[in-house]
Amino acid sequence: MFLASGRGSNFENAVKAIRKKKAPVAILGLVTDNPQAKALDLAQSFQIPSYTLPYADYKDKKDYHKDLLKKVQDLSPDLIVACGYMRILKPEFVNSFPGKIINIHPSLLPSFPGLDSQKQAIDYGAKISGCTVHFVEEGVDTGPVILQRSVEIGSSWGEKELSLAILKEEHKILPLAIQLFCENKLRINGRKVEILK
Repeated sequence: MFLASGRGSNFENAVKAIRKKKAPVAILGLVTDNPQAKALDLAQSFQIPSYTLPYADYKDKKDYHKDLLKKVQDLSPDLIVACGYMRILKPEFVNSFPGKIINIHPSLLPSFPGLDSQKQAIDYGAKISGCTVHFVEEGVDTGPVILQRSVEIGSSWGEKELSLAILKEEHKILPLAIQLFCENKLRINGRKVEILK
């Protein structure tokens, strides 16, 4: 199942890759915190069930996180893919699905975690950035790294150019990470993720 908050390009790309390979994978649904997320339209076009928990409607945000946990527990997924999901998953959620949550992040972690990673890289004057698929743990973008791809930053690039270049690489490594997980080829050993042959 997928978690997303926005346009859903990684969600779209991952679903297409899964279906192209005709992998024996059931996509249980998309859960979003944003009723305006374009990912919802994509889910409908793919005939994937979608569930909206409007974050802004919750006066007590603890209730949102409780409802999110219950909804995902009801779906009982083997894998949760956070792709453009803009909420920090609470420890109760993460600990309910140990080793079953992966996230795509637009930087070469541990550099530039959190929000606006592309802007952070540009402002820092970095020469290389990229993207990371990692397992989710309680910290923000601190979990064990599964796959990474680098992007050389053009001398005249701004945040927009870097974001587009990184997104192309995200579209390559997220479906691959999902495939490796579903084929039981990922083994977490402390801070490291071993990819089995």
